Amino acid sequence: MITVRLDSPLPLVEQITAGVRAAIAAGELAPGDPLPTVRQLAADLGVNLNTVSRAYRELERTGLVATHRGRGTTVAAATFTPPTPKPHVRRGLAERLRGICSDARLSGLDRNDVEQLLQQQLNTFFPRS
Repeated sequence: MITVRLDSPLPLVEQITAGVRAAIAAGELAPGDPLPTVRQLAADLGVNLNTVSRAYRELERTGLVATHRGRGTTVAAATFTPPTPKPHVRRGLAERLRGICSDARLSGLDRNDVEQLLQQQLNTFFPRS
């Protein structure tokens, strides 16, 4: 579910929050599902307890998860109400896609490679009914 790359330029906290967000968005984690304990996830990923704790606090701050004393951290109940897309979100996504396409081209990938990678992600997050 959640993985980190120690050689990534993205900070570990951001990698962990992105992993949880992706699992929620893909439906791998449903409202009420428990997340691993801070201690367990830190051990699984080989990172410091404080790193996982900071990631969980950030996810809680954004409302994606809820922490309950004695019961741990769970996916928040209201996680799956998709918001109405805002124009600035669409523009931001277009810019990120532009950067991804630029990186892909500079890395030697061709259009078919990029389309295949994108299709895999679309199938994960937007399965056909």
